Amino acid sequence: MAEPSPSKLVCFYLNDQEYAARIRDVKESLTLRPISRVFLTPAWVAGIINLRGDVVAVLDLSLMLGMRPTEPGDQSRILIARVGALRAGILVDRMAQLRDLDLSELQQPPPTLSGEAAALMLGIATVEDSKPLRVLDLSRVFESEQLREYRRA
Repeated sequence: MAEPSPSKLVCFYLNDQEYAARIRDVKESLTLRPISRVFLTPAWVAGIINLRGDVVAVLDLSLMLGMRPTEPGDQSRILIARVGALRAGILVDRMAQLRDLDLSELQQPPPTLSGEAAALMLGIATVEDSKPLRVLDLSRVFESEQLREYRRA
C-alpha cells in the first residue's frame, strides 16, 4: 500500500487565525494594491483589481467565514486563486510559512464552527504549539452558494 504523500499548503492569517489552501489552487501572492469597491456588490466582495490588464474580483474571505472584515495593513496580501476556469483574489491579513501536510490526517471542523464555514473546509490540523490550522478547499469556496448567487446576478 502506498504511503500518503504530503500536500504542499500555502498558509495565511485571517483575523489572527491560521488558514491554508492547497498550493495547486494558489497561483501567486501580490502585495496589497488599490482595490476598487464596486457598487451594489455583497460585503464579502472587497472590490476589483487590475491584474496585468485583467479585472479580478477580490474576496474578503473573513466575511465569507462569518468573521469580522479584513482590515488591510502593511502585511496584507492578495492571493490569486484559480480553480478550473474560475479565478479570484483573496484578501488575507498576512502570509505564513508553506507547510507540507498529509491531508488524510485532518480532523473534522469543530461543531462550534458555523455550517457555512465548515462546508468550505477540508478539515483542521494541529501544528506546532498545538495551534489549529484550518485547511480550506478553494473549490468549495468558488462553488459556494454565496458565489453561485453572485455569479447569477
